[in-house]
Amino acid sequence: MTRVNVSPLALAAALLCGACACEQPQQSLQLWYNQPAEKWLDAAPLGNGRLGAMVYGGVDTDRIALNESSLWSGEVNAQQDPPFGAKRLADLRQLFFDGKLSEGNRVAAEWLHGDFRSFGTHLPLGDLKIVGQHEGKVEGYRRELDLRTAVNTVTYRVGGVQYKREYFISNPANVMVVRLSADKPGALTFDLQLDLLREAEVKAHEGGMLFAGKATFHKHGVGGVEFGGVVAVSADGGTVASDASASATVRVAGATAATIVIDVATSYQTERYEAEALARADSAVRTAYDSLKAAHVSDYAALFSRVELSLGAASGDKLPTDVRLQKVREGSADAAFDALFFQYGRYLLIASSRENSPLPANLQGIWNDNLACQMGWTCDYHLDINTQQNYWLANVGNLAECHAPLFTYTANLARHGAATAQKVYGCKGWCAHTVANIWGFSAPSQHIAWGLFPLAGSWLASHLWTQYLYTLDKDFLARTAYPLLKGNAQFLLDFLVKDPHSGYLLTGPCISPENGFRYQGQGLSASMMPTGDRALTHEILSACVQAAQALGIDKAFADSAAAALALLPPFEVGKRGAIQEWREDYDEAQPNHRHTMHLLGLYPLAQLSAGRTPQLAAAAAKVIENRLAAEGWEDTEWSRANFLCYYARLKNPAKAYENLQGLYKVFARGNLFCVAPAGVAGADLDIFEFDANEAAPAGMAELLVQSCDGCIELLPALPQQWQSGSLKGLCVAGGGEVDLSWRSGQVQRATLRATADNTFALRHPHSGELITVALSRGEAYQIVK
Repeated sequence: MTRVNVSPLALAAALLCGACACEQPQQSLQLWYNQPAEKWLDAAPLGNGRLGAMVYGGVDTDRIALNESSLWSGEVNAQQDPPFGAKRLADLRQLFFDGKLSEGNRVAAEWLHGDFRSFGTHLPLGDLKIVGQHEGKVEGYRRELDLRTAVNTVTYRVGGVQYKREYFISNPANVMVVRLSADKPGALTFDLQLDLLREAEVKAHEGGMLFAGKATFHKHGVGGVEFGGVVAVSADGGTVASDASASATVRVAGATAATIVIDVATSYQTERYEAEALARADSAVRTAYDSLKAAHVSDYAALFSRVELSLGAASGDKLPTDVRLQKVREGSADAAFDALFFQYGRYLLIASSRENSPLPANLQGIWNDNLACQMGWTCDYHLDINTQQNYWLANVGNLAECHAPLFTYTANLARHGAATAQKVYGCKGWCAHTVANIWGFSAPSQHIAWGLFPLAGSWLASHLWTQYLYTLDKDFLARTAYPLLKGNAQFLLDFLVKDPHSGYLLTGPCISPENGFRYQGQGLSASMMPTGDRALTHEILSACVQAAQALGIDKAFADSAAAALALLPPFEVGKRGAIQEWREDYDEAQPNHRHTMHLLGLYPLAQLSAGRTPQLAAAAAKVIENRLAAEGWEDTEWSRANFLCYYARLKNPAKAYENLQGLYKVFARGNLFCVAPAGVAGADLDIFEFDANEAAPAGMAELLVQSCDGCIELLPALPQQWQSGSLKGLCVAGGGEVDLSWRSGQVQRATLRATADNTFALRHPHSGELITVALSRGEAYQIVK
């Protein structure tokens, strides 16, 4: 294939043609409804990366379900790690090398599980209720969440008076703000009440309310943060009065407008949490509402507006979102709905994870439905796919800053994980297992079937490398990424053991979350180096080699990592034509299992591809085919999103789009949250999980632009339903952003902008040639048909 060196076009020409490829009118990007939410999965989610709220928008009684990201039960547990050690590990491995897998699994199950006495869970705070005073019929009701402004608005008319409510959670002010107004002077009268789910004391305070309590939840162990909060109120006209009784109601009467400010804080990071919450609320309530709103919108839009996506006519915008969703479920074509769902994923990531967030998005993002926390698996951090899926959209979706809380969390987990590596395995470095909390839990989980996964921390650490690949930020690499990657690589190098039979270096014993295999008539979980372990080991060690080279440091360590890479086993294709999940070609204990850990090398890692490894790509496709054909396939929201991403990488747009539609039909609810369905993992009810709302848009982006196979490809897997459209601002590896417009499946205009100095490899969308484009930061290269 010819490789052509091309100089960038003059920037003036690029500007004349327009830096933005989006030629179609902007889509409204609103979720809107003709009625209040009746249940949690209909309510509108708001957030600023710390505070979260679900707004129901009721007329007579409006319910706002409140959350704070660090409102956790539990506490640090110094006894979390089982003292297994290097000698026992060597003995255990010998059982596996001797073919005594049943005995090896018995020993591992007996000894390799952590102490969960104070694990805890994230918890919801409870509700703020706005009880209105209306007489007459409600007319013209509309409830809308504007993704461009992150403001939720409710309007309606009663008795000749037009009422309006606006709700947002400001990152600059770090509080929630609700503005109520009426178009008739003195027509606004309502009560405020708190209905908390936690043990708390509520009292009147200067025309508002204060509350304080402790986040205990004994179902998941002892301990919990202390919390305190405030509801502050100011009114235009009328009166504001607090009832000092136990109910602590606030009454606003005869006003024309009123502003409510809500904050809650915890003792997780500071002892001054109550004073800080009170100070924030006091400052916000004294600030003009228009100024609060303008600062919020400016801050939020600076992130959200980076990306535009148009996939077709937006005629469906005229329909309420719940009606529109139902029509899509019934088979109506609505490509603009796909664009809305994509941008909703970006909205939710901004709402749940900001640079100043104390914690990353958990299993439910930042919105707790009081259901996941009741389950045995809790509302925690699941590190065997769910937490990672939460952030798959961050880089390609031009929200790299939203990744930051995950890296802070990883650094904290690594400090605890160093003790786990030493006590459990006798190894240097750090590791973490399947489940984690805010208290540094890094030990194996309760049960071998899902808990013996010490490379969960490696998967988490791989996000550090992805962040660097997309940004080429060497300061981030040196200060944040490389130290954590090296620490995990030190664990891997110490944990690897030479297989006496093959000579390969293997991890283990470990599981392939959360499936098992059949061996001599038994169902077992643990083996030496499942395929997912192989992919993760390769990713971390190769990242360290490349990072050391980029920084010009640590040659000896990089050489040791490179030597280990050369001794890793290859991916294997089994008797059914599929990539093996384990080193040996075992039969699956659950052929219908939702997890497909052995396809990590396809996505999100980029070790397999249709172009570079076509036989392995075909074997990966066979894995999916076999799973879907298995009786009782465990169809879940995150596995649907996973398959969308797989098919995008396999460049099968029809199958990818089929899985996107399946996500809508089976798992999306009225507010477009996706749920883990009743019947999976012991749940009796549908339970919201954040993962699919992020992973599916990441897969959608891969259908439009890919940069995982050594070059940038435009429209690599375009679905038939998106034959004409445009986008602006999707990111590619190497420090670049892409704008694109296409018609009848053909690129009309493409712009590559450099966010870092680099030479990009780009597959020309018209000739198919692989060209190289050298750009300095801020320069652009454009292709026009």
